[in-house]
Amino acid sequence: MTGNHPPVTDWATDFDHTDLEWAADPFPIWAELRQTCPVAHSDRYGGVWLPTRHEDVATIAYDTQHFSSNGIIVSDEPQIIPPPAGLAPPITSDPPFHAEARRLILQALGPKAILELEPITRAWCEELLDRVAGQSVIDAARDYAENIPGRIVCHILGVPLDDDQLLKEYIQLELVDLPFHERPMPRVMMYEYLRDQIMDHIANPRDDLTSHLLASTHTGQPLELTHVGGTMALLIIAGIDTTWSSIGAALWHLAQHPDDRDRLVDDPEVMPLAIEELLRAYAPVTMARKVIEDVEIGGCPMKTGDWVLLPFPAANRDPEHVDRADEVIIDRAENRHSTFGLGIHRCAGSNLARMEMRVALETWLDRYPKFSVDDPDAVRWAGGQVRGPRALPLRVT
Repeated sequence: MTGNHPPVTDWATDFDHTDLEWAADPFPIWAELRQTCPVAHSDRYGGVWLPTRHEDVATIAYDTQHFSSNGIIVSDEPQIIPPPAGLAPPITSDPPFHAEARRLILQALGPKAILELEPITRAWCEELLDRVAGQSVIDAARDYAENIPGRIVCHILGVPLDDDQLLKEYIQLELVDLPFHERPMPRVMMYEYLRDQIMDHIANPRDDLTSHLLASTHTGQPLELTHVGGTMALLIIAGIDTTWSSIGAALWHLAQHPDDRDRLVDDPEVMPLAIEELLRAYAPVTMARKVIEDVEIGGCPMKTGDWVLLPFPAANRDPEHVDRADEVIIDRAENRHSTFGLGIHRCAGSNLARMEMRVALETWLDRYPKFSVDDPDAVRWAGGQVRGPRALPLRVT
């Protein structure tokens, strides 16, 4: 059992993306569904659909007429902030509000900004490895991967760098399977924290994303403070857990595939292709939509109010879309993966995530060119809509 839910007995009619079997190894589940029931359905969470073919995932992702982004996390939790902005604009915003809300954050995540963040990221990765120097076994998830993106998000938002651990505590997406009244309230605390940071930025403006948002307008009007706080929350929710999951999954793969590991050590020029392939093969994020107008997808009638999961990881493994889809080919030249989403909500921070992942792997491989999984039974993966290693003991030499 996971959380408050009974175990899954039929993935086609009663799936649960928070199930422990899904967390440990979802690939066989997706493969079987793709062959037998490519658009699965479950009555859990009030009714939710699960397309597994790339074609169907893409169709939904691009369709803003029938599907709303105001609900991106499948849950019984009520929406706190209604449309058009939603809880975390622009990812929770629908057209036409979305386009201008997205434009506001692109500069902070553009090439120049990322270039300036790279030395900061590398220094932080070095410091994290210095902290565990001398250990023969390192938990590459808890001691390394999960500590990297929070510090970078703090820098972008202009909040105290030592608050990175606090921001990490606010992200508990694995708890969506608990009844709402039983969940801790980290998200409420996060918005209280962000309110205090906004007030401080109003009193003391500086050169960071928070002050940029406070000085910006949307449709000619200053941003509502809920919009500012929501966009700050977006960077925390979408920029921390997701990136550390990708870094951890990459290290998990390399620990088990010494040929790939050695190739990256001996031929660093392969790294950009390897990053794309590792992102494709171990994509962490499954997004969600709410049906706002009845529609049929893959022969399945979706009704207004239904949830729909968009498993980009499953789309990346669709053999109709990707050649040798279940193989990890680290020098794969053509790689049209959907890891950062499809359509208008394609991740605005994708290049930031790529940089963090590249620097994290380069720094690790420079320090530990030889490593392996110490205890496979001790590896633990998170389920839910962000999948990645949460415990990853690696033996280093």
